Amino acid sequence: MSNTNRPAKPTVAQIREVTQPADILSRANSEHWLNDVYLRKVSVYLTRHLVMLNVKPNTVTMIMIAIGKFAALALLIQGLPGAFLAAALAQYQMVWDCSDGEVARWQERYSPAGIFLDKVAHYTVEGLIPLTLGIRAAGGISVFKEATVQWWPWYGALLSVVILWNKAMNDAVHVARSHSGLEKLEDVKAVSAPQHSFLRSLRNATRIFPFQRIFHSIEMTMIIFVAAVVDAWRGDLRATQLTLLAMLSLAIVTLIGHFISIMSSSRLR
Repeated sequence: MSNTNRPAKPTVAQIREVTQPADILSRANSEHWLNDVYLRKVSVYLTRHLVMLNVKPNTVTMIMIAIGKFAALALLIQGLPGAFLAAALAQYQMVWDCSDGEVARWQERYSPAGIFLDKVAHYTVEGLIPLTLGIRAAGGISVFKEATVQWWPWYGALLSVVILWNKAMNDAVHVARSHSGLEKLEDVKAVSAPQHSFLRSLRNATRIFPFQRIFHSIEMTMIIFVAAVVDAWRGDLRATQLTLLAMLSLAIVTLIGHFISIMSSSRLR
């Protein structure tokens, strides 16, 4: 369906045909696993309304950025309500994340600004969640009024830095290739596969427990919610604190492994 033939009030089927082609849904790194489960099934209805209202893709992305900020800040609400709200908003943010690309494909409006805003959205929310998690693990914002030093906010800040470093390495690959005059990488699994057999074996082993994937906003808030349930049962913050320490340890391992994986794959060749 060409852009000139697209109706002002499209059906859900028409939206899905244009905005969710097979080459988009089959992307190895850009599609979240929940997209197949339900996010893309929900986003098409939101996209239909946004298209009928003629909302621009960048406006959709700005709304998505705001929702992500609220998801992270919700963790400052102690107890189950804050954790539940954060997890719900993180998934709602991803519905809008699906829709901004779908609106862009329907309207055929693409721009560097849109890509930039999408990067800002994910960098900021996935960097802010560990910070608010650290404050949550310390007992809330009242910790800053206490005379004694609490290390949990510092652990959260360190986790934030490690997660952002890990994300930055993906973008650094594209920058390095662009500066070297190399073509854009395809979003397929074979590109990121290590060339050494031992490293490929290690990479395959992580499929049993893919801990490197937990640093997305959805996974982080879901894990934090589970910890909040345990805290509510125990009557303390121990589960949240142990979750923060576990995330920090796994994030450091992921960062090191990611660097080795990039250097040993074909991404810089």
